[in-house]
Amino acid sequence: MNLTPHFTLKEMTISQTAIRMGINNTPNARQITNLTRICEHILEPLRTIVGKPINISSGFRNPTVNSLVGGSSSSQHMKGEAADFTVEGFTVQQLFDLVRTSTLPYDQLIQEFNSWVHVSFGPRNRRQALIFTKNAQNKTVSRAA
Repeated sequence: MNLTPHFTLKEMTISQTAIRMGINNTPNARQITNLTRICEHILEPLRTIVGKPINISSGFRNPTVNSLVGGSSSSQHMKGEAADFTVEGFTVQQLFDLVRTSTLPYDQLIQEFNSWVHVSFGPRNRRQALIFTKNAQNKTVSRAA
């Protein structure tokens, strides 16, 4: 099922953790609507900007999957409002800076551990940009970009 011309429900819901653990990671109708909205308002326009496919590493996660991957208990992934991604040929910092300085109506933009970019789109698009790193005790530390 295509959510938009370049993004499918399958790629926005696939989870290796869910597959490995035999967990059904199927979103409900509201979550599918939210996934469609993030694709329409963020991911499709971003694909046009970068001129290349966007590799989604995590989209929708049900609460069980979210917990298993160590996601926040208030993660927008559980509502279908967030996606983690990379783009071949772009560093994580380049992607982060590109989205941050664009006019895309994101809620949160997070450069996570210099490994991927997290973007969310929802009812309150705050345009909050953060950088997550690990400290010496391996705890996640966030700072404003």
